[in-house]
Amino acid sequence: MVCRPRFRFAAAGVRLNYRHAFHAGNFADLVKHAALIRLLSELTAGGSPLTVVDTHAGRGLYDLAGVEAKKSGEAEAGIVRLLRTADAPADFAPLIRAVTALNRGAEVRRYPGSPWLIAEALRPQDRYLACELRPEEHAALAAALKGRRNVRTLNADGYTALANEPPADGRVLALIDPPFEKPDDYERIVEALAALLARNAAAQALVWLPIKDLETLDAFLRDLEDEIDQPMVVAEARVRPLSDPMKMNGCALVQVGGPDLREPLAAICGWVAHALGAGGAARVYELAPQ
Repeated sequence: MVCRPRFRFAAAGVRLNYRHAFHAGNFADLVKHAALIRLLSELTAGGSPLTVVDTHAGRGLYDLAGVEAKKSGEAEAGIVRLLRTADAPADFAPLIRAVTALNRGAEVRRYPGSPWLIAEALRPQDRYLACELRPEEHAALAAALKGRRNVRTLNADGYTALANEPPADGRVLALIDPPFEKPDDYERIVEALAALLARNAAAQALVWLPIKDLETLDAFLRDLEDEIDQPMVVAEARVRPLSDPMKMNGCALVQVGGPDLREPLAAICGWVAHALGAGGAARVYELAPQ
């Protein structure tokens, strides 16, 4: 890998500490999950069996009435506002249906994490491996997905699993969505993607990232360009200007390979940035491998 100074804030010990129970249903989840559902709908519309590997699955379902969610209040500013709006793009409709199906009353108590949405989207011939390192989160994940066919959970490091578990041929989609609690998460994402593509050159990926400052994001994208020889698209949703690197000022998705989703990604990110943000912006652009 090319050596260069990078990830200034991680090196200084400033970490995001993105424990998802505090943030379930927030603006970043709306971006990630609306895009994920759209991508899965494209990949399951036809074709050979699909294997999905989720490197940081979390617990699968989240209690928005729980202590963590109530403390942050981020779901109120995210999914609750989305459900109350009448002008959201059609690209949010599948996510709205999924959340509504989990909540039979007017109050939004439960929010589906990526594992729930993936398991709901896959066909009988598809496979899903959900990795979660924390034992307590993995136990909750296994309980949430219990009884689903073709679904396996793994209490293990998802980066390592991504290098070893996917089939060497056939269609593979990796979802990489770490909590960014460790200073080497950015490096490990690049390494895990490189290992996946060395194992299966046709694999695709969707990577979620926080946006705190431009330097960290740009350094990560440069490393991707150096190491990953695949078409890549970046979608950014900034909900505020990047003036305070101690805050999560937005989020980004990096799509590696796969169908052209630039139009729906622009609609999703644009609505989140402008409807849920203050002084934010959205953009979708391509990365060129070096």
